[in-house]
Amino acid sequence: MNENESYSRAYADAGVDITVGYRAVELMKRHVLKTKRAGAIDSIGGFGGLFKPEVSSMKEPILVSGTDGVGTKLKLAFLTDKHDTVGIDCVAMCVNDIICSGAEPLFFLDYIACGKNIPEKIASIVGGVADGCVMAGCALIGGETAEHPGLMPDDEYDIAGFSVGIVDREKIVDTNSTKEGDVIIALPSSGVHSNGFSLIRKIFVGNYDLDKPLGKSELPLGELLLTPTKIYVKPILALTRRIKVHGIAHITGGGFYENIPRAVPDGLCAVIKKSDVKTPYVFELIAECGSVSEHDMFNTYNMGVGMCVTVDKNDADEAIAVLSECGEEPYIIGKIESASTKIKLI
Repeated sequence: MNENESYSRAYADAGVDITVGYRAVELMKRHVLKTKRAGAIDSIGGFGGLFKPEVSSMKEPILVSGTDGVGTKLKLAFLTDKHDTVGIDCVAMCVNDIICSGAEPLFFLDYIACGKNIPEKIASIVGGVADGCVMAGCALIGGETAEHPGLMPDDEYDIAGFSVGIVDREKIVDTNSTKEGDVIIALPSSGVHSNGFSLIRKIFVGNYDLDKPLGKSELPLGELLLTPTKIYVKPILALTRRIKVHGIAHITGGGFYENIPRAVPDGLCAVIKKSDVKTPYVFELIAECGSVSEHDMFNTYNMGVGMCVTVDKNDADEAIAVLSECGEEPYIIGKIESASTKIKLI
């Protein structure tokens, strides 16, 4: 060991080998590099992430931030030993919130706490984070990995993150522009995304083989449930640049009943026709295997709708065309009416 090498035998004997952390950082670097975008300043290994935003074209730039984690979906990652997609979930849960304001995500930072730092596993997790950042068009400018022996089992970890975006004040999506007669457009989800996994684990873990397909699904159950959260940044930004969007709702925990009303002003109601919602098979499995009521399904899961966008009915065709050009499969699931309640499923 040379004189500049950092190593503490006493700390290692207590369960934390700080040199392992250095190895993990080295393995992460190739993932971080692929997320670099305009404004990102090399800073990995320093004490803070650096970013220089371009605001010359904005009259009044506003920063928008979002933070979240992956939750108990991680338990399935532990059980299946698959760690390369949960980072996508972490990014998605943050940036999909940010774009509801019409903001472009600029950068992302992650935080990983683990029982034991296994560099290859940590690098795999961060690789997923980097993949999510590429999908969102934001830079991964920093993060932290903390080894917590005794606080959690050696083979477990938790991940959380936050992102910062920017939007010109005059272009913020203002739900107060929503009016009676507007239409609600659904953007399909990739599956369960990252909510309701405590219920999912109660239904499936210990009762079904995660390594085998279940029902009509061709994928192993564990892989089906771990399908990463879809990231909607690029199609939503393309839409907001082409037409005036009245409201955007990211469908996460609380499902339709909690999230859609957040994009509806007082005195108006989002009327959703349940039969028009295109629901993937995974939700049928959850409902059937867990004997979950239809109300509880719509109150817990996205049911195949990851994002809802409200636009003027005269802009609906163009909105669908723009989203389709971005690779989405949008469709109308409802409309805005005058009412005292903010959501009605019929």
